[in-house]
Amino acid sequence: MLWSCAEMQAVMDQYNLEQYRPLTDGEVSTGLKEALRVGSVNAANILSVEDGFYKDELVKILLPPEAQKISKNISMIPGGKDLIDKVEIRLNRAAEDAVKEAAPIFASAITEMTIADAFGILKGNDDAATQYLKGKTSDKLKDLFMPKVKASLDKKLVANISTNESWNLLTSNYNKVAGSFAGKLANLQAVNTKLDDYVTQKALDALFLKVAEEEKQIRKDPLKRISNILKRVFGELDK
Repeated sequence: MLWSCAEMQAVMDQYNLEQYRPLTDGEVSTGLKEALRVGSVNAANILSVEDGFYKDELVKILLPPEAQKISKNISMIPGGKDLIDKVEIRLNRAAEDAVKEAAPIFASAITEMTIADAFGILKGNDDAATQYLKGKTSDKLKDLFMPKVKASLDKKLVANISTNESWNLLTSNYNKVAGSFAGKLANLQAVNTKLDDYVTQKALDALFLKVAEEEKQIRKDPLKRISNILKRVFGELDK
């Protein structure tokens, strides 16, 4: 099919008009939601693979702060170092396993999200959309995510032992030492930390961190804008 010069000029004029037409609130809202959708899917994919948490120093889950005393007194626990290593690996495996279910939860939250101050978020910090999403959805996401984390912590892993069972073995051995004469002399305190809240919060913190990284890339790198709405909205930042 051959186009006349007039037809080609009309197409080019339309393209130029589209490029310079002011963004609407609806377009900015749609673009930000699309950025968060892409970011949340990518974040979940990055974290849900084996060692997605464990080999990433930014998000690796260590023993809960209340249990750091176990590491300091590890020599008092038979096989303690090996137990700690196994617990930490399993904490991260539980998070990696649970995060596989995160994408639909994020997608639902993003769909329900309304953005009244869309232009302010677009022109805001590199993680402005992520922080808005976090502020509006953290409680809901935690409520939805918690059962998945609990199920993951109870899931049989290496040697047919769940994360909770491995944790209970470590803390019970430590608590025996803490309750002994030597433990009391050393002023050791028992550890009774519940893992559900701790791992859930760590997993959610990691997700939001990765979503923020994805958002920053979309804002800064045109090649990361994989759809027309992302190119249209975030191209505004390049002007």
